[in-house]
This record gives sequence, structure tokens and C-alpha cells, in this order.
Amino acid sequence: MKNRSYLVWLLLLGFILPITAQQQMQPLPIDPKVRYGKLANGLTYYIRHNEQPKERADFYIAQRVGSMQEEDNQAGLAHFLEHMAFNGTKNFPGHGIDDFTESVGIRGGENLNAYTSFDETVYMIMNAPVNRREVVDSCLLILHDWSGFIALEDSAIEKERGVIREEWRTRQDAQARLWEQQLPKMFPGSRYANRMPIGSINVINNFKYDEIRAYYKKWYRPDLQAVIIVGDVDVDQVENSLKQMFTDIPKPVNPAERVLHQVPDNDLPLVSVATDKEASNTILYLFYKHDKLPRDLYATPMGLVMDYIRNVASSMMNDRFNELLQKGNPPFVDAQASDGEYMIAKSKDAWTVACLAKEDHINEALTAMVVETQRLKKFGFTASEYERARINVLKNYETHFNERDKQKNDAYTNEYVTHFTDGGYIPGIETEYALINQIAPGIPVEQINQYIQDMIGDKNIVISLTGPEKAGLTYPTEDDLLRTFMKAQKQEVEAYKETVSNEPLIAREPTPGTILKEEKDPLFGATVLTLGNGVKVVVKPTELKKDEVLMTATSPGGSSLFGKEDAANLKLFNDVIGLGGLGNFSAVDLPKVLAGKKASVSASLGMDNESLNGQSTPADLKTLFQLIYLQFTALRPDTEAYTSFEGRTKAQLKNYELNPMVAFSDTITKEIYNNNPRTVRLKESDFEKISYQRILDMYKERFADASDFTFTFVGNINQDSLKLYAKQYLATLPSLKRVEKGNVNEVPAIRKGSAVNHFARSLQTPKASVVNFFSGELPYTLENRLTLTMFKQILDLVYMEKVREDEGGTYGVQTSAQISSFPEGRTVLQTYFDTDPAKRAQMNSIVHNELKRIAETGPRPEDFNKTKENLLKKHAEALQENSYWLNTIDTYYFKKRDDHSTYDATLNAITPTSIQNLAKSLLKQGNTVEVVMEPSH
Repeated sequence: MKNRSYLVWLLLLGFILPITAQQQMQPLPIDPKVRYGKLANGLTYYIRHNEQPKERADFYIAQRVGSMQEEDNQAGLAHFLEHMAFNGTKNFPGHGIDDFTESVGIRGGENLNAYTSFDETVYMIMNAPVNRREVVDSCLLILHDWSGFIALEDSAIEKERGVIREEWRTRQDAQARLWEQQLPKMFPGSRYANRMPIGSINVINNFKYDEIRAYYKKWYRPDLQAVIIVGDVDVDQVENSLKQMFTDIPKPVNPAERVLHQVPDNDLPLVSVATDKEASNTILYLFYKHDKLPRDLYATPMGLVMDYIRNVASSMMNDRFNELLQKGNPPFVDAQASDGEYMIAKSKDAWTVACLAKEDHINEALTAMVVETQRLKKFGFTASEYERARINVLKNYETHFNERDKQKNDAYTNEYVTHFTDGGYIPGIETEYALINQIAPGIPVEQINQYIQDMIGDKNIVISLTGPEKAGLTYPTEDDLLRTFMKAQKQEVEAYKETVSNEPLIAREPTPGTILKEEKDPLFGATVLTLGNGVKVVVKPTELKKDEVLMTATSPGGSSLFGKEDAANLKLFNDVIGLGGLGNFSAVDLPKVLAGKKASVSASLGMDNESLNGQSTPADLKTLFQLIYLQFTALRPDTEAYTSFEGRTKAQLKNYELNPMVAFSDTITKEIYNNNPRTVRLKESDFEKISYQRILDMYKERFADASDFTFTFVGNINQDSLKLYAKQYLATLPSLKRVEKGNVNEVPAIRKGSAVNHFARSLQTPKASVVNFFSGELPYTLENRLTLTMFKQILDLVYMEKVREDEGGTYGVQTSAQISSFPEGRTVLQTYFDTDPAKRAQMNSIVHNELKRIAETGPRPEDFNKTKENLLKKHAEALQENSYWLNTIDTYYFKKRDDHSTYDATLNAITPTSIQNLAKSLLKQGNTVEVVMEPSH
């Protein structure tokens, strides 16, 4: 779509909004709730007071600099520089940033992070505890140092080479190699063709120290930077501190021009075919490139109009694809469409259609993609499709408006980062909500269809195919794909037809039941209802979110009540039960009847429970209850939808094993669980033992009795309304008065003793992958669970220092730990890392030695204190979330376990000796599994 089309839309905008042409071209005002400005040196800043969560704030610095600013001999310096920001600055030498942030409970990776992309680099300190002024000043000082005072010492650069080599090793997977093949063909004549942010391993290994310093000086400068601070802070105070602190960063003199690199147009379609021996999926992309809305126009009401149009168009097209996928033999495994940036480019947009194809039906998949696109271009969307999409979009705006005082910090920080890097509008939700309610009703479906016709042209087309490289598999050539595309474009297409039902969600409403008893639960400030059929309902009203109601319902039982003969069925149970829809509505039709409502419910089967989880707005609470009722009483079977699901799943599984990490995961599971059929992942051959009808019968069995379910509702709830709905939709559910519990004998046992499995695999990128698994039994207490969590987090700190920073031996050691409630007391601890095969034994020795050291002498006091501070901080944040109260109350009534009342006291009572004793107790049980995958030679 060329710029001349924007004039048409500007004229349209004038009819929709009572504003002059000059006003149409004016940028939307900046939200008055954000302090927005620029310093004399060119630094942009955004500061906003927000109390979600209380006493926390986010501190970001965004750079309009990424890998696109590199020359060929600098490939990787932008990303390398991002790493160096954490390895010493003027005011935080060495690992001073880590030491400070960890001391106040800010955890690396979780609350302290950064990323480098093609066109921007962003650093972030998240959820900083700002109840002390010195924390605010220190976080500002970190941003100040990142802006212009990264130390870039020789020794630190040299050590970081090893870390980035290992990051490259970890990230150099099939997808990365496919991109390296694709981008030159998809972006000919553009720098985007060869600017992957990870860079060149040759550059990483050999660049001179002064080269990265020169890059830093050239590109990290205030005219390309924005500081973004959102949280429970004094805006005036922070602004004054920022102005004082950042004045020593000079305004650049004769700065290098920051170029937004363009993507050339193409008259004939560009075609790319790329394969890799470790790829496991066949993916087709069809791009219709078009010009971006100019940055100055995107900041005006025109930007809001365009985003609305894109939103509804993508939504409607994806609904059509979802309908295709429900048919017995769809032309692809999955498909979706969107309108936005052309793949990785900031300078070009595209209407993008992507599909997961069956490896032996690539031409059919491409034909279907083209035919559906041509159907859209020729006939457009229908009025009924558009009406649903419109009211759904407006509902999302309404929710955002209702929650305007309850938005988390990151909702604003992300918005302001995008505003700085990409442009756009940030007038505030009040202005957006008012405008969209004027704009949306004034845009008819004909205008949406005109936009589609303008956008989907006969030029600027790109076709991309990626897939596995394996014996016996032959792909269409680039010429073949082009011929298929051209032929499909000429096919006759008919207008899309749909059926829309006016039936109510529930054809015959149940006669209300009774509430037998109403009690108060002082522990959680909740009301407990006992219904006539035995159902228990626990209600905790909160004002943590204005437009949110969360629900969970749990019953004892679960998958462990089924024997080994159902092992294959259980692998698909949770994926299959929702395929058919509810009541009289298929999975395609159900969203149509729910248009304009925000209510959803899903069922699942756990090891020792069956459960429902749902959410709604307060206005849609009745719909939430109706969906719950239908989940119990009217699960709809759909054999055609299941047939489609089975075929698509088989196609997806066909090449799974080509990914070496799948083989690695399979081996780990086999060794830990002695190849128990309940634990082996789904394979294509399993479908011989899977019965859709049996899964439906299993569902009916588990949800035949509501009497042992406890329903928990948390959120902005009108209790009088909830009681009415509980009587009508919950008190009328079937009741068998069963008394059940999970069968621990059907839970797969973990191997006892020691097991080692080292195996070789052909790998495209040489690396060793290592898992160490430790298991045993520990009493299932809150103290032990918190102690184990502290142990895991302390290991993270130790491994970051000893394996990553000191040795440059890995991009990171990942750890996990858990004490299970079912079977009660089962305890597991796992470590995982990738490394250079030559370093594998040495790195694994460090992993084991640090475990033993903690068991023998306990954790270092500084690691212990940092970890405790982090857990106290996270718990204080969790108390401000509806999800915390939902899970806590559900756990209390299902497991009879109070994890809330004594949390802080229990955590504060844990000592370094507690962690030492737990580590010693777990390790001395002697249950270990070591799995290593290395390249075959």
C-alpha cells in the first residue's frame, strides 16, 4: 500500500471524527499522567507514578541502536556491548551492579536484564523495591552509567568472549541456521540480510578492545536514548534527580546519522527455500509487503485508526483459518495471519500469512494460503464477521479502560519503549477509549475491505519455505513454489459463507437449587457457601483489579485413577476435551455466541485432581457460570474436529526426533522413570492406542460428580449476584457424593540409586548438553519447600559466578527444584547446561563440587541474604495479585494446607544451616541420574 492511500484514510477520518484536516494531522497529546521531556543533551525521558505493585518501580533505558548499526567487521558488537554493561561501570566496578541489585532482592535474569535486537537495545531493572530513596538513586545511577560510562576493561572483555561463545553455541539451533539462509534471499539489497544480533563468531573471538569502545562512543549517546521510570515514585523528585545526574553526559557533536535501513521493493515474487538437518517443522510464509504508515502520521489519530483496522482484519482472518482447521483433512497443520512489520524490518510492513505444513503437502498448503488470501482480496469480510471483531476489540478497550488505575508497571514501560523506538501515540487510555468509541462505529466493513485490497497487491510478494533436511524428502524448488503460487492466484474463488446462530448459550436454563449454609472464613476474608448438592463455593472479593474475576474448581481424583491401559489416552486428554465445543455450539461457533464477552473456562486432568479454570469480567460473571454448567453437563463431541486434530498432530510429530534436544529430553525421561509408559512423550505410533470416544468417556467419569468440587472465586465480585448464579448453575450440577483420592500406586516411580547415560548424536553445532538429576524424600512442610527454593536460588547465584563468569563455560546453568504434594514428599533437584564438549567434564565437576560444598559448609552468607531478600520481595508483590489468593485458597481447601499465614515467619526462621542440612539430606539419599549428549565424531 503506497502513501497516496493514506490520503483516502485521512478523508475517511474527517467523516468519523468532528475535527479539521489540520487537527487530523496533529499528533495525539502525550498522556498527562506521564512526565515526558528531553534534556539539553538530547536524552528523552518518561516518568510515571503507578502503584501496581506498591513500593516497586521499573527503570529502563532504551537505545535506538542495534545490530543494524554495525558494519560487516563489527557483526556482534551491539550484543557484546549489552553484555559488557553488566561487567563494570564508572560507579559500579566489576560486578557492582549485580552486587547492589541482588542485595535489595532484585534477581538477575528475572528483574535485571537486557536484550539486543536489529534496531534497538533495551536495559531493564524491574520491580525494584523503592521504599528507600537510596534504591531509587542507585537505579538511576545504573541507568546513567549504562548511558555513557560502561567501563569496557580489557580483562572483562576477554572473559566475556567465552560467555558469548557459549551463548552462540546454545542459540545456534536449526531456527538460527534457517534464518541465516533465508534473510539474504528475503532482504536482497538490504542490510537486514546479514545482521543477526548474535553476530559473527569470528568477530566475537577477534575484535580489538578499542573497536567496541569506538562503537560504544559512536552510538551510545543521549540523542538516541530514553530513560523510562514507572512505579511507586515521586515524579518531581525523580525528574530532578535525573536532570542533575545526567547533565555530565555531553550533547554529541557532529553525531553519526542513525539510519533506518530500507527494504527494497520487488516487482517479481522473491522465493526462499531453506532446510536444516535439525529442523522439525515445515513452515510456509507468504508476505505481501507494503509501506509503513509514516512516523509523523502514526502519532496522529490516523495511527489509532490503522491499528484498529489491523486488529480486526487479523482477528477475522484467523477465525477463518481456525474454522478450516476443524475440518477433517485441512490443508495445513496450523495457519495464522497478521499485519505488521515485515519479519524483522522496522522500515517495511507486510500482510503475513504463515502456516505449519505437512511435509508431503507443501503445494496444497501454499495453494490454500493463496486461495484464502485471494478470497479475502476479492470479496472481503462479511458484515457479521466484522461486527463480532469490532465488538471484541471494543471490549478489550473497555477492559483496559476499566483497569486504568490497576495496570502493572510493565504495561507502561513497554508502551513507552515502543513509543520511543517505533513512534506512535501515548495519549492515555481515557483518550484512546473515547476516540475508539467514536472511530469504530464509523468505519464500515467496506472500508476494512478497501484497506485489504490496497494492501494485498501483485508486487512486493515474498514466499518462504523452511523444513527438515532428511533422506527421501524432496522439496519443491523455488521455481516450483512460484508456479504453484501463480496457478493458485488464478483459481476461481467463491465468497466466504458462514452460519451464525441466534440460539442462547443454554437452551433450557436449569431450575435453581439451594444454598444450605453460608460461613465466613476469617483466614482469607472469604465467604464459604455449601450448596444443596454438596458443592462448596469460596468467594473472596478484592479490588486488586477492577475488571477481573478468576475462578478455579478442584476435585480429588485425577489421572492416577486410570490404569496403564489408558496411558496413551491420558497423553492427549487435556488437548482433546475442548475440541468439540459446548452445548449446541462447536468450537468454531462458540466464540461467535460469546462475541463481546470476556468469559472463558477450560477443564483439565491433573495427577490427583480434575479441575476447571476460568476468568471473566464482573459484567460477564453470568456467562462464566453458564460455561461452567456446560462444561459439566454438555461437553460436545466432534468427530470431524478430532480427525483433523489427529492428522495435524501426526504431521507435527513426524520429524520431532530430528531436533537433538528432543532426543536429549527423551533420554532424560527414560532414565529418571525407567521408561514408564505414563512418562514417555506422545509419539505418532501412540494413536493406534488412542480412542477419542474413550477420552470423552473418561471425561464424563471424572466430571460426573460435582459434589466433591470446591469452587473458588477471587476478584471484583458482587456477592449477591454470585449467590444467584451459584444456586442456578452450580447447585444444579450432578451429585454422586463420591469420596475419592488420587491413587499413588499409579504414579510413575523415580529410579533409585545412580544411573549414567552418555550418548553421542550427530549435531550441526558441536555442544555438550548435561543434566544432573537428584531425587529423594523430604517432609512436605512449608519450611522445607521454602528452604529448597532458597537452595535452588543460591545455586543459581553460585553457578552464574563459578561456571559462567569465572570460566566462561556456559551461557547459564538452569536449575529447578520441587517437593511434591502428590506423592507427598517426593523431592527433586535438577541442573542443566550446554557447553563446549572439551569443557564438559570440567564444568560438570564445578556443578557437583558446589553442590557438595553447600552440603558440607553451607551457603555463603551474602548468597543467603540476597536470596532471602528476593523471596520476601516476591511474596510482598504476590499479595497484590488475584492469582495468588486464588491459588492459596484453592490449596487450603483442596490440600488442607495453609501456605499464607506463616510465610514470612517461616522464611525468616530459615538459616544457612537449614539449607546446609536440607542439601545434605537430599544428596546423601544417593539417587542421581546424569545424562550427557555430545557430538558424534
